[in-house]
Amino acid sequence: MHKFFLQLAAVMGALAVALGAFGAHALKRIVPEAVVNIFETGVRYQFYHVFALAVIGILYRDFSNKWMLWAGNLFIIGIILFSGSLYMLTWLKASSKEGLDWVGIITPFGGLAFIAGWVCMFVGLYKTAVI
Repeated sequence: MHKFFLQLAAVMGALAVALGAFGAHALKRIVPEAVVNIFETGVRYQFYHVFALAVIGILYRDFSNKWMLWAGNLFIIGIILFSGSLYMLTWLKASSKEGLDWVGIITPFGGLAFIAGWVCMFVGLYKTAVI
């Protein structure tokens, strides 16, 4: 499982770089600065949790337990829900779609997944610590 987490972190990291470049160059010409900020928040949190996922992939070799699996999966879910909803919100605003701002309600669930992932990481390390 650690290899899967590392591979996915690499793919999501590459995607974050590509999306960040798009946001820094092309997106600024399409939407107002406030919308660019929404998009950049998604990229930033994706990047943070790509590194967290890579750390889980590395740690899982020595601390293979259900808590580490949960942590990795929750980071993936968080990226999809948190960053994905911000990317979708940006796209909706860029395409002038009306009445679809409800997509923003998904974002906090991604944030909760991130928090739960960090808690699971802690518990996974704690449970296997040698005292």
